[in-house]
Amino acid sequence: QIDQILIHQQMELLEILTGFETQNKYEIKNTLGQRVYFAAEDTDCCTRNCCGPSRPFTLRIIDNLGHEVITLQRPLRCSSCCFPCCLQEV
Repeated sequence: QIDQILIHQQMELLEILTGFETQNKYEIKNTLGQRVYFAAEDTDCCTRNCCGPSRPFTLRIIDNLGHEVITLQRPLRCSSCCFPCCLQEV
């Protein structure tokens, strides 16, 4: 039973040194610091580096046994408040 989670992004050395966007990876931990889930972004190189933080993505959350427990998808959307019908959604 989990009452709280902590999410830690794993930083890639290539991204730190070059600023070149890599697929984001996250460890999801409980309050004791134990990893309970792992999350990985599924995007291509061109999308990550051309669309930046507004990019569409698929995020797969996997348990410690390697089973996918949930998949989150975010479509490409406009990030401008001038188009309220096209704001970000997951």
